[in-house]
Amino acid sequence: KVFCGKIPKDMYEDELIPLFEKCGKIWDLRLMMDPMSGSNRGYAFITFTNREAAQQAVRELDNHEIKPGKSLKVNISVPNLRLFVGNIPKSKGKEEILEEFGKLTAGLTEVIIYSSPDDKKKNRGFCFLEYESHKAASLAKRRLSTGRIKVWGCDIIVDWADPQEEPDEQTMSKVRVLYVRNLTQDCSEEKLKESFEQYGKIERVKKIKDYAFIHFEDRDNAVKAMNELNGKEMGGSHIEVSLAKPPSDKKKKEEMLRARERRMMQMLQGRGGGSPSHPSMMGGPMPVRGPAQGPRGTGAGMRGQMGRGDYG
Repeated sequence: KVFCGKIPKDMYEDELIPLFEKCGKIWDLRLMMDPMSGSNRGYAFITFTNREAAQQAVRELDNHEIKPGKSLKVNISVPNLRLFVGNIPKSKGKEEILEEFGKLTAGLTEVIIYSSPDDKKKNRGFCFLEYESHKAASLAKRRLSTGRIKVWGCDIIVDWADPQEEPDEQTMSKVRVLYVRNLTQDCSEEKLKESFEQYGKIERVKKIKDYAFIHFEDRDNAVKAMNELNGKEMGGSHIEVSLAKPPSDKKKKEEMLRARERRMMQMLQGRGGGSPSHPSMMGGPMPVRGPAQGPRGTGAGMRGQMGRGDYG
């Protein structure tokens, strides 16, 4: 299965299928649509009948100019671990959300929230829940989507998170920060520095719960450390080491968040309520027409090449 992103909004299956069929026999192509606007959501999932065809599609169609100035992003799809949850009270903080949804679902590892531009102490009315496995995320989605569960008295909206747009190769080629995950509690910043600095000078180490960011002075040393230490045991746990994604463009991120809020309002109105069920709520994406397993498009072999989230 491959993920195709950056699809022009006015393109449909009749143009995409012939393009991908050049690489091999297609079993299924699912173009994600926005039911409110009728246009596509900019990405699709293509399942080929064999692995070789999928790999050929990545080689031949990644960065393929589909229209003047418009290039597709094509890579192997990996299972989605992240859910979007909307219509939550804006007053709730990350720890409160983690505690509440941790009671309701199993395998929750992380909560991502974004501050309201008007009040940094409030969230935007939606959050993202990240789980330890796709199975855990899928079970959580099923449980939270029944309509029988209210969270803080609110009717929440649950969906698979949209694929994250990955930085291009040119941007990633300059990254000298490593993302290290699967760390144990007793694995300190000092211990990490000691293990990684044998490959080159380190500017700083920042550990957050079970993951950390290691800032190298030189990129080549960072890559060497990644190749040597990925999968190695540290403190009784096998760590995963990858290049960290650089912070995304602030203007682009703000546009994305505002789009999520608009789509949330449309969805709430589509329920017949006309407005959020609570004055403190707004949020994100519409439900998608797509595979039940909710895949996410990311770079081929993501865990070995690219880390989660922005580093600071």
